[in-house]
Amino acid sequence: MCLGIPAKIVALGEREESGLRRRAKADFGGVSREIDISLVNVEVGDYVIVHAGFAIETIDEEEAQETLKVWNELLTKYDELDQVA
Repeated sequence: MCLGIPAKIVALGEREESGLRRRAKADFGGVSREIDISLVNVEVGDYVIVHAGFAIETIDEEEAQETLKVWNELLTKYDELDQVA
């Protein structure tokens, strides 16, 4: 099973000699990570699905927020079950 996590692009890396940008800083709900953006065309403020450090797809903000809401609900339930065990 593969998990793709939504993230917001908050900064773009430097351009390479080819003129392309391959790295960006992404926010995962308060946690920032550098990701590879060579598979997608993004700008600051865009939302992407990230898998294994690679942005694999762009998504709109509504879809990103809905996915993050479901993730938060799942993690809350997981924490509740962990406290019972």
